[in-house]
Amino acid sequence: MRLYINIDHVATVRQARRTDEPDPVRAAVLAELGGADGITVHLREDRRHIGDRDVRLLAETVRTGLNLEVAATAAMVEIAVEVAPMQATLVPENREEVTTEGGLDLASASVRAGVGRALGRLAAAGTRTALFIDPDLESVERSAALGANAVELHTGEYAGARGDAARERGLTRLKDAAAVGHGLGLAVHAGHGLTYENVAPVAALPCVEELNIGHSVVSRAVLVGMERAVREMRSLVLESPAWVATPGEWVPPIGY
Repeated sequence: MRLYINIDHVATVRQARRTDEPDPVRAAVLAELGGADGITVHLREDRRHIGDRDVRLLAETVRTGLNLEVAATAAMVEIAVEVAPMQATLVPENREEVTTEGGLDLASASVRAGVGRALGRLAAAGTRTALFIDPDLESVERSAALGANAVELHTGEYAGARGDAARERGLTRLKDAAAVGHGLGLAVHAGHGLTYENVAPVAALPCVEELNIGHSVVSRAVLVGMERAVREMRSLVLESPAWVATPGEWVPPIGY
């Protein structure tokens, strides 16, 4: 299980005063020292937190792997091609949202066409690709058909669930989507709304091999420092009995 730390909200604090601190690049260094397997940042079209300079400096300084989240637009994809991160994750964007509210709407023909063009451009540049999707089987299948290397399952339903039954339904959806994705040859990642309190069940899901966690770690880092915050999250993730099935072990979910 790999743990990628999203440092967007370090930049959010910086932008609150429009100054030069805290520096996301320094935060990335400390996250790596704390054991992060990689760094994730979302370069939004409106540049509300992470900026172009941040991304270029991170591409030069991150020693593990840089996962750059961008919208599937020609302009944003060209930035990703120029920066050449280890991976580019295509995500939906809504200018009014506080944070990403859901996965790519791959049921839409126009969205699929735009995502397909973006994937082709990134693949031609030699960049590994992932799609941020909701944990439904149709989105997983469409991701594989479009040629993505990986999917990141949106864990918001599980993370925001109230009550054991709702939480279990969210976890089951994640488990089934991960199994189908793995069976189709996709690498399966997960993230959104994961915290120190709810991460363990997701980290233990079969076929999930990477987690992306940001806000909870940055919030903890305000109190105890980035290195310790990452180290504590990494311990929770690694202590979960996670495993990745081999293709021969894959069992499709009921009804698939």
